[in-house]
Amino acid sequence: MAFNDPQSLTLAGAAVSLPRTSSADGSGAFTSNDGTAKLTVSNQYGKRIRRQARVSYSKVAPDPLIASQNIRFDASVYMVVDQPITGFTVAELSDIVKAFTTWLSANTNANTTKLLGGEN
Repeated sequence: MAFNDPQSLTLAGAAVSLPRTSSADGSGAFTSNDGTAKLTVSNQYGKRIRRQARVSYSKVAPDPLIASQNIRFDASVYMVVDQPITGFTVAELSDIVKAFTTWLSANTNANTTKLLGGEN
């Protein structure tokens, strides 16, 4: 099974369409037309199974050292589900992911803000 093409993300309040740009065994990528946003999804199989979804975003902004120049800045956010080969159902793993994402977004993203502010 594969994710639908295209995928969509909402960045800074605007929907961004991400058409599929690559597909390989166990992985796929979706990239915006201007190349600033990218979603990658991958699955690795071994003694454990690692599933990853990653959003990468880039922008051009003034260089903090040379104000008259613009440079490219990149950031990414990703989630990895590291699971044993057996012992957890998809529903159980889904509950763990939901608990994590709910914790991050609770109270208008308060925990996300704390995390990005360096709290622990």
